[in-house]
Amino acid sequence: MRYEARGEPLFNLFCYCRDCQRASGAGHMPVMGVAKEAFVCTGRVAVYPPAAPGKSGGRHFCPQCGSLLFGMPASAPDQVTLYVGTLDQPERFEPTEAIFLRDRNHWDVSALALKGFHRLPE
Repeated sequence: MRYEARGEPLFNLFCYCRDCQRASGAGHMPVMGVAKEAFVCTGRVAVYPPAAPGKSGGRHFCPQCGSLLFGMPASAPDQVTLYVGTLDQPERFEPTEAIFLRDRNHWDVSALALKGFHRLPE
Protein backbone atom coordinates (compact mmCIF):
# COMPACT_ATOMS: atom_id res chain seq x y z
CA MET A 1 0.00 0.00 0.00
CA ARG A 2 1.30 3.45 -0.92
CA TYR A 3 -0.10 6.93 -0.91
CA GLU A 4 1.15 10.14 -2.47
CA ALA A 5 0.22 13.76 -1.98
CA ARG A 6 1.36 16.34 -4.50
CA GLY A 7 1.81 20.04 -3.85
CA GLU A 8 2.18 22.00 -0.67
CA PRO A 9 0.31 21.05 2.51
CA LEU A 10 -2.82 23.01 3.36
CA PHE A 11 -1.88 22.90 7.04
CA ASN A 12 0.52 21.31 9.52
CA LEU A 13 -0.79 20.96 13.04
CA PHE A 14 -0.99 19.03 16.28
CA CYS A 15 -4.50 17.82 17.09
CA TYR A 16 -5.20 17.29 20.80
CA CYS A 17 -8.81 16.05 20.49
CA ARG A 18 -9.69 12.93 22.47
CA ASP A 19 -10.34 10.99 19.25
CA CYS A 20 -6.78 11.67 18.05
CA GLN A 21 -5.38 10.86 21.48
CA ARG A 22 -7.08 7.47 21.41
CA ALA A 23 -6.11 6.74 17.80
CA SER A 24 -2.46 7.68 18.32
CA GLY A 25 -2.07 6.26 21.82
CA ALA A 26 -0.40 9.56 22.71
CA GLY A 27 -1.33 13.05 23.84
CA HIS A 28 -1.81 14.40 20.33
CA MET A 29 -1.63 13.52 16.65
CA PRO A 30 0.69 15.33 14.22
CA VAL A 31 -1.40 15.93 11.09
CA MET A 32 -0.63 17.31 7.64
CA GLY A 33 -3.60 18.36 5.52
CA VAL A 34 -3.59 18.04 1.74
CA ALA A 35 -6.11 18.68 -1.02
CA LYS A 36 -8.08 15.54 -1.87
CA GLU A 37 -7.53 16.18 -5.58
CA ALA A 38 -3.74 16.01 -5.00
CA PHE A 39 -3.95 12.70 -3.11
CA VAL A 40 -3.55 9.22 -4.63
CA CYS A 41 -3.71 5.94 -2.75
CA THR A 42 -2.79 2.60 -4.32
CA GLY A 43 -3.29 -0.74 -2.68
CA ARG A 44 -5.70 -1.97 -0.07
CA VAL A 45 -6.56 -0.02 3.06
CA ALA A 46 -9.06 -0.68 5.82
CA VAL A 47 -11.28 1.98 7.39
CA TYR A 48 -12.22 2.28 11.01
CA PRO A 49 -15.62 3.99 11.47
CA PRO A 50 -15.48 7.26 13.38
CA ALA A 51 -15.94 7.15 17.15
CA ALA A 52 -18.47 9.98 16.95
CA PRO A 53 -20.75 9.74 13.90
CA GLY A 54 -20.65 12.88 11.78
CA LYS A 55 -17.31 14.03 13.23
CA SER A 56 -15.04 12.13 10.85
CA GLY A 57 -15.07 10.22 7.60
CA GLY A 58 -13.10 7.38 9.12
CA ARG A 59 -9.48 6.57 9.73
CA HIS A 60 -7.70 4.59 7.04
CA PHE A 61 -5.09 2.07 8.11
CA CYS A 62 -2.96 -0.74 6.71
CA PRO A 63 -4.87 -4.02 7.05
CA GLN A 64 -1.59 -5.96 7.38
CA CYS A 65 0.34 -4.03 10.03
CA GLY A 66 -2.40 -1.80 11.48
CA SER A 67 -0.51 1.48 10.91
CA LEU A 68 -2.80 4.48 10.88
CA LEU A 69 -2.26 6.21 7.52
CA PHE A 70 -4.73 8.99 6.75
CA GLY A 71 -8.20 10.32 7.42
CA MET A 72 -10.93 11.78 5.25
CA PRO A 73 -12.86 14.15 7.49
CA ALA A 74 -16.57 14.46 6.76
CA SER A 75 -16.33 18.09 7.91
CA ALA A 76 -13.85 18.85 5.07
CA PRO A 77 -14.66 16.52 2.14
CA ASP A 78 -12.11 18.24 -0.09
CA GLN A 79 -9.21 17.40 2.25
CA VAL A 80 -7.20 14.39 3.39
CA THR A 81 -5.39 14.37 6.72
CA LEU A 82 -2.07 12.52 6.62
CA TYR A 83 -0.73 11.08 9.86
CA VAL A 84 2.84 12.35 9.88
CA GLY A 85 4.43 9.18 11.25
CA THR A 86 3.69 7.42 7.94
CA LEU A 87 5.33 10.00 5.66
CA ASP A 88 8.41 8.93 3.70
CA GLN A 89 9.79 12.38 4.50
CA PRO A 90 8.47 13.30 7.96
CA GLU A 91 10.99 16.14 8.13
CA ARG A 92 8.67 18.06 5.75
CA PHE A 93 6.27 18.45 8.66
CA GLU A 94 6.58 21.88 10.25
CA PRO A 95 3.74 22.35 12.76
CA THR A 96 2.34 25.87 12.73
CA GLU A 97 -0.77 25.46 14.88
CA ALA A 98 -2.54 23.29 17.41
CA ILE A 99 -6.24 22.48 17.65
CA PHE A 100 -8.49 21.19 20.44
CA LEU A 101 -6.20 22.58 23.12
CA ARG A 102 -9.13 22.24 25.52
CA ASP A 103 -8.43 18.48 25.47
CA ARG A 104 -4.64 18.74 25.87
CA ASN A 105 -3.26 16.87 28.86
CA HIS A 106 -1.05 18.91 31.18
CA TRP A 107 1.81 16.43 30.65
CA ASP A 108 1.80 16.77 26.85
CA VAL A 109 4.35 19.54 26.41
CA SER A 110 6.50 20.38 23.42
CA ALA A 111 9.56 18.17 23.17
CA LEU A 112 11.55 21.34 22.52
CA ALA A 113 10.93 22.35 26.12
CA LEU A 114 12.35 19.07 27.50
CA LYS A 115 15.89 17.93 28.16
CA GLY A 116 16.81 15.91 25.06
CA PHE A 117 19.10 13.04 24.16
CA HIS A 118 20.25 11.91 20.70
CA ARG A 119 20.23 8.29 21.96
CA LEU A 120 19.36 6.47 25.17
CA PRO A 121 21.00 8.26 28.09
CA GLU A 122 23.74 6.33 29.86
